[in-house]
Amino acid sequence: MSAAPPRRRHDSGRTPEKEDGRAARARSTRARIIAAATELFTTTGYTSTSVNAIAAEAGVGEQTVYYAFGTKRAILTAALDLAVAGDDEPVSTLERPWARDAIADPDPLGQLRRQVAGAGEIYSRAAPLLDVVRSAATTDPDLTEVWTTNLQQRLTVQRVFAEALARKTPLRDGLTSELAADVALTILSPETYNLLVHSRGWSRVRWRGWAFDALVGLLTTLPRGTSRHLPVY
Repeated sequence: MSAAPPRRRHDSGRTPEKEDGRAARARSTRARIIAAATELFTTTGYTSTSVNAIAAEAGVGEQTVYYAFGTKRAILTAALDLAVAGDDEPVSTLERPWARDAIADPDPLGQLRRQVAGAGEIYSRAAPLLDVVRSAATTDPDLTEVWTTNLQQRLTVQRVFAEALARKTPLRDGLTSELAADVALTILSPETYNLLVHSRGWSRVRWRGWAFDALVGLLTTLPRGTSRHLPVY
């Protein structure tokens, strides 16, 4: 049995194993801070939540929070990105499997089902935080920028979906891809999701059925009866 090869060392003198361990600890610390901040932002509000409170909730020092993120806005942005994506991988929404599958689906109804399902999954995680950003944006210029950026990102996604839909089935008379994107942006908005699911008590399945039916009726010339494929309750 041969001896194991010697560990390679970087110029810093640290072994890759030690560097990996350090990176893992830093990632774990960031995750605890984000989880703590998400809890506080969605229960006490962005303005009322201090960095010190986030540190205490996460069980780390205040300087650790500043070292990891720099500002409270950066913490919120990271928390929102994580909630939207569902993980911390640097993959855009349009490159996510569900979005790629929606665009590639040759059936227009299949695309719309996937769009609604994807939006529903995102909002099940991110809707409370998005509501925090929207509310705080009225008085905080930094969060006005965050909200505007998020809105533009969502519109960009809906434009791609609308263009894909128009290639598969005629849109309603007078409806361009740009207008179709605006309609989808409204139906699949966090404001509407929060209103119906969190304020009015709709189940997520009911919201999905309503959103799917609304998009079929408002965007396409397909008979509305063909959209009855998702349960409403």
